[in-house]
Amino acid sequence: MQRILRFALFGNTYQEHKSAHVTHLLDILRRKKAEICISNDFYDFLKQHTEANLKGLKVFQGNTFDADMVLSIGGDGTFLRAASRVGKKEIPILGINTGRLGFLADVSPNQMEEAFDEIYEGKYLAEPRRVLHLSTENHVLKGYPFALNEIAVLKQDSSSMITIRAYINNELLCTYQADGLIVATPTGSTGYSLSVGGPILVPQSGTISLTAVAPHSLNIRPIVIRDEWEITLDIESRNHNFLISVDGRSETCREGTRLRITRADYFVRIVKRCNHTFFNTLREKMMWGVDNRTIDN
Repeated sequence: MQRILRFALFGNTYQEHKSAHVTHLLDILRRKKAEICISNDFYDFLKQHTEANLKGLKVFQGNTFDADMVLSIGGDGTFLRAASRVGKKEIPILGINTGRLGFLADVSPNQMEEAFDEIYEGKYLAEPRRVLHLSTENHVLKGYPFALNEIAVLKQDSSSMITIRAYINNELLCTYQADGLIVATPTGSTGYSLSVGGPILVPQSGTISLTAVAPHSLNIRPIVIRDEWEITLDIESRNHNFLISVDGRSETCREGTRLRITRADYFVRIVKRCNHTFFNTLREKMMWGVDNRTIDN
């Protein structure tokens, strides 16, 4: 007898033209007699802007849900928001990609039938991914202080650089004169960090990277450190403010605020199909190693 699984559904709220994918997903889950709950913001969006059949869905507010698996339907941004809502529950998250790249959300809509057959057969991986924790002195963070991808310190205006003094385990690393600094996990190493020249980190490597954004020096290069080490940042800015971005959730911070970045005490568990490895994803999504040159005989 097939066991009943409970799924919590999150999705983006700006792609009504892709609602057919949601309809298909709900059809699959209903055929499998699944219990489905849905976040209230996504439910309201679907109700107002689509014709998806929402009958029988349980609606929850905030983080008041429990499930065997979380489903994120959208892109990587949607996945990161879902991960922040899951928090320390450590419920595995499956990302269904209706966005562009889909590095975290790597199950395409046309793979859903096969993917859920595998899930019900227990043929999937729930990879544990490390999370970063941001804490501050003299400033109360408004948003969720944990990041699956990266924590970035960025200048607030469009002209002058900021000065960032970085310490590793209380020892001075260097002073960055730059537009910002990105501290990335292995999961986030293929995102914002990669776009500014950061290294790709293997998820199981137990490392994090520090990569400057537009540094005003030819001698500044990315550095990779152990993820259990503590990072402390002191920031100076000409306008006395700077931005903190935690997985894209940004807020203004006042100069003189010391930032402390450490490894969080929990994992985010990402559901992967058994035949989808990290290196496969690099080749398929990032075109890793592709060489389009031809040799004339």
